Amino acid sequence: MKVISANKLEALRTEILAGKDLDKPCIAVCGGPGCLASQCLEVRDAFINEIEAKGLTDKVDVRTTGCHGFCECGPIALIYPQEIFYQRLSIDDIPEIIEETIINNKTVGRLLYTDDEAGQLVETEGEVPFYKKQMRLILGNNSKIDPHSIEDYIAIGGYSALAKVLGGMQPMEVIDEIKNSGIRGRGGGGFPTGRKWESTRNAQGDIKYVICNADEGDPGAFMDRSILEGNPHSVLEGMIIGAYAIGSNEGYVYVRNEYPLALKNINLAIKQARETGLLGDNILGSGFNFDLKVNRGGGAFVCGESTALMASLEGKTGEPRAKYIHTSDKGLWDRPSNLNNVETWANIPLIINNGADWYSAIGTESSKGTKVFSLVGKINNTGLVEVPMGMTLRDIIFDIGGGIPDGKAFKAVQTGGPSGGCIPESLIDLPVDYDRLTEVGSMMGSGGMIVMDEDTCMVDVALYFINFLMEESCGKCVPCREGLLRMGEILTDITEGRGRMEDLDLIQDLSEVLKDASLCGLGQTAPNPVMSTLKYFRDEYEAHIKDHKCPAGVCTELITYSIDASNCTGCGLCLKKCPAEAITGETKQPHVLDTGKCIKCGICYDVCKFDAVIKE
Repeated sequence: MKVISANKLEALRTEILAGKDLDKPCIAVCGGPGCLASQCLEVRDAFINEIEAKGLTDKVDVRTTGCHGFCECGPIALIYPQEIFYQRLSIDDIPEIIEETIINNKTVGRLLYTDDEAGQLVETEGEVPFYKKQMRLILGNNSKIDPHSIEDYIAIGGYSALAKVLGGMQPMEVIDEIKNSGIRGRGGGGFPTGRKWESTRNAQGDIKYVICNADEGDPGAFMDRSILEGNPHSVLEGMIIGAYAIGSNEGYVYVRNEYPLALKNINLAIKQARETGLLGDNILGSGFNFDLKVNRGGGAFVCGESTALMASLEGKTGEPRAKYIHTSDKGLWDRPSNLNNVETWANIPLIINNGADWYSAIGTESSKGTKVFSLVGKINNTGLVEVPMGMTLRDIIFDIGGGIPDGKAFKAVQTGGPSGGCIPESLIDLPVDYDRLTEVGSMMGSGGMIVMDEDTCMVDVALYFINFLMEESCGKCVPCREGLLRMGEILTDITEGRGRMEDLDLIQDLSEVLKDASLCGLGQTAPNPVMSTLKYFRDEYEAHIKDHKCPAGVCTELITYSIDASNCTGCGLCLKKCPAEAITGETKQPHVLDTGKCIKCGICYDVCKFDAVIKE
């Protein structure tokens, strides 16, 4: 059905809602990438088959949704309307769920989440500690709708913000609402979104573009991916509103090719929006025309930078350019262009529907709204979290994330992707917003949050991210190309026992050059992992250099393995497992490790049950 006016859209919404029985049981199976890897589609099919076998096809719905966020517990299913949260499902569990929960209205205790702190089972999603402190404005609808269904999105109020804008708001009214909300770009830079829109609207030129940056390349980050996969129409609606405000009739969604499900769902959403009359000519009878194309990125990290992304869209090598001319004036094909990331666009309908005052009341004075983070690393509850700006790292890592596995100590958290800084345990109560993270040498970035424990070597972490950035640098400017190469060489020397104390001053100097002289944000922020670890964990650098020891026992060249004869029982397990044949000894006699042959793989240390293998 093609809707030709706001009234027709409301009529369609009423018709869709009239066909839904909100009291009817609905099983929402998480279809995010993590759950897909855990055979969630087999679980879904088992639900469908069991429902058919019980003759309940007309009485129970089964829906595959986007990511529910709690990736650690997949496969996940939510049973509506009670919102019963079942986790770590297998196909063998399905008959019991149908029998007990759907037919007899009871819960299956063994499949519920256990709150270890409270020592009790938790039945509903909202009471699970992982979700309890979140504010899921952007992610909340992922578990309620089928991302392949525009009807599902319309049923929950989708495109009502667009109807409000096209039905009675002037472009500058829309921009003022976005400005007053205080929203800042969620892609990393944190530039005020409304000001960017206003600059693009005021730029000279009849042809203007709006662009969605979905080229998410940070290691461990999957926020934008999950929004596009789970609720693509929210992004489209935000882009159409932005295009109207800016005066654009053409837009692009730039998605990395490694995101096949996101590509599939955004292309389907665009097709559905066109067929429904929400994209194309004379949208909702307003006279406003706008359409979108999807472009696939080749996986270059630097193409997350605005000018490099636009060069890639033009079919050129993805290299940045100097920004003395802003892309709002001359961007894609030298025309005024507005680039925001996925999460920013998804916020726009919320702001229009609820008002700038509502939105600006969430968060801190300088950072408004919520932020989606991918919480990964040495953390019990990995997944996607959405919290109000200003929540402390402690609340995120320990209350939502469940703390560090195996009772180990929290050491640091890196925020902001590979160009972000490492924040130590002493700053665990830091409120998370754009300015506070920058003050301590890190950044918000697009929302990656990597947690590290006591077994993490901070020098090795710095080397990992410098090597990543060195490989991803486009090589266009000398400071980034040569500076990262030299910095990587110095860090390698330190981790392999060849470091000198003067290297630390050299790294500091190199970092300042990269910050001040690099062409784009990749090079300008690349020193953050090094500078922050040097600031907060200098003792580890000095231990590597002065003592030729890695305190965390990670840097292979600085580790020595030996066997304590007093603890060795001569079981022979280490001898059998050693790939270098560096261990000798008779059965039930203390064994000996030849350090000359040892390749420091650590297998002997891992398999020894008697603490006889010493790692130092």
